[in-house]
Amino acid sequence: MSTALLLAIATASIVILLLLVIKAKVHPFVALLIVSLFVAIATGIPAEKIMETITSGMGGLLGHITIIIVLGAMLGAVIEASGGAESLAQRFSKSLGIKRTVAALTMAAFILGIPVFFEVGFIIVIPLIYGFTKVARVSPLKFGLPMAGVMLTVHVALPTHPGAAAAAGILHTDMGWLMMLGIVISIPVGIVGYYVAKLMNRRHFQLSVEVLEQLQMAKPEGAPKKHEPAPPGALTISGLIVVPIVLIVLGTLSHTLLDEASMLRKVMTVIGTPPIALLIALALAAWLLGLRRGWSKDKLEQLTAHAIPGSASVILVAGAGGAFGKVLVESGVGNALALTLEALHLPLMPAAFILSLALRASQGSATVAILTTSGLLAQALTGVSEMQRVLITLAACFGGLGLSHVNDAGFWVVTRYLGLSVADGLRTWTVLTTMMGVCGFALTWLVWAMV
Repeated sequence: MSTALLLAIATASIVILLLLVIKAKVHPFVALLIVSLFVAIATGIPAEKIMETITSGMGGLLGHITIIIVLGAMLGAVIEASGGAESLAQRFSKSLGIKRTVAALTMAAFILGIPVFFEVGFIIVIPLIYGFTKVARVSPLKFGLPMAGVMLTVHVALPTHPGAAAAAGILHTDMGWLMMLGIVISIPVGIVGYYVAKLMNRRHFQLSVEVLEQLQMAKPEGAPKKHEPAPPGALTISGLIVVPIVLIVLGTLSHTLLDEASMLRKVMTVIGTPPIALLIALALAAWLLGLRRGWSKDKLEQLTAHAIPGSASVILVAGAGGAFGKVLVESGVGNALALTLEALHLPLMPAAFILSLALRASQGSATVAILTTSGLLAQALTGVSEMQRVLITLAACFGGLGLSHVNDAGFWVVTRYLGLSVADGLRTWTVLTTMMGVCGFALTWLVWAMV
């Protein structure tokens, strides 16, 4: 099949998806399955492999995020019911004010994003976003957009995450320089994202019914709470949020600092995985916020059980997004686009960024986009200095930051938790990630000009 036809099919599939979701009001899960079938049939994937491709794409992603989303939802439900998130938010808001609180949480999200995968980190901070939103009585976008933006930035740019680390290996890039320059450039990119999100929040966006119900549960400050113990302290809630992060970081460090045969390394490898770290945090929350404060076992079971249906929509839609992305990869759309751009013989820096950005838009995964771009450029990096090699790697990484849209599972996680429609998600999250990606590339190219 010709490259032009493959690209036309991919474009048509995204247009059909948007029409189904926005105009026809078809549920995103169903709409994603329909366009996945359309692409599979139109691009000639063998009939016996169509459902295998769709289910493997969905299963591969769900295997990664289902446990994390469910445990994160349960942890959030316990923190929410205890009043802890609102207690923490009130303390921060009184000390810093709303504007400074948003900036402080964005900085915290930047640090959190360095060791923790984007989806995991975002799910961990969701209870905080809701808690601060209730206290400030503003849209969750005010806190959620800048926090998600900076977390995704460090996820794609730093070699603590698979995309940048693997790209460094393929392009023989110095990991230390990549880490240092990645942090230095990601800081102003995060600042730009903060102000872009702030500008977006001047507009009112209609939130989903589920998120509105969450926000309507807020009680006026100082309102009496009959038959309820005093809410837990800010330090307790902060500790519960930090526990899974610390465990994940220690699990990562153990691979570097401890001998392979060490029993401690084996233990830390297990408890440092995101699902186990969240499970430990949930157990601590159940004891500290629930049983120790007089909750019955039935109440605790009811709270955690009610968290599952709310997370099901996020899981299913994200899984269907993974299926759509898998079909696009198997159809050859990504390769066709990469070969088309490679044939244009662009200079190395813009080629790395544009290739990665186009691949990100075409198949959804930032990591796949970065890795594919690195593979395509590997043979071309002859005669470049060590620092130039680092900058080319970063250009590819920032290309993977932009154009997060309907074929990206992260798009659905962010928009569902923040209560955005697909159209508003494209106006906010997609635009934000793209502007941050372009900013990161512009700064990287500026450093290239200087060296």
